[in-house]
Amino acid sequence: MRALRILLIVVVVLGGLFVAVDRLAVHFAENEAADRIEFTGATAASTDVSIHGFPFLTQIAGRDLDQVDITLKGIEAGTDGDTVRISELRAELDRVAIGEGYTSARAGLVQGTALVSYDDLTDAAEDGVTVRYGENGKVKVTGTVQVGGEDLTRSVVSSVTLVDGRTVRVHADTVPGEDIPGLEQLVRSRTDFERSVGGLPNGVVLKKIEALPEGLELSVEATDIALAG
Repeated sequence: MRALRILLIVVVVLGGLFVAVDRLAVHFAENEAADRIEFTGATAASTDVSIHGFPFLTQIAGRDLDQVDITLKGIEAGTDGDTVRISELRAELDRVAIGEGYTSARAGLVQGTALVSYDDLTDAAEDGVTVRYGENGKVKVTGTVQVGGEDLTRSVVSSVTLVDGRTVRVHADTVPGEDIPGLEQLVRSRTDFERSVGGLPNGVVLKKIEALPEGLELSVEATDIALAG
């Protein structure tokens, strides 16, 4: 009986040590993965990685991870004004395969959401144009045009849609004409615009867009994409 008790204690201690080593290993791997995740032509202000599944050591030995969650903030790409910054990207990566030498990785499936803040959308719009949340899934765009030598400031309610799976289009539903010839065209030249979403990895497609009080939420999806290497 005493020998059985000692054996059980040893098993518990060894099991605790294994769990501790396993958690240390996954913490180290998460930090390494955060440093190695690459987005061609883009930079991120911060990257956070969470590796799921237990034990981790058996997953890494087989170079296959069941699920990895990533959160990236402040993704920027391009400096020509034709792209909009991604404020935050949260994604679930399934079936992550690690290459030889642990220097590359690919995800079989990626699903998540990207958030574009209204401040970032304003920065991507024409100079002097502001974009804010309106209501009922619409945005309010405000801009100033010159008519007869005078500045006229107008706000319009606009819809946001996706074009070609990579571009955000902002288009006014209606523009008050006030019987001024050419006013609608002038206002639309300021308030209607399209911007590509910069910093998305090759193969990632935007599936849906929705205007929320905190920003534009975009659903992202991809299959078999390179994460590093």
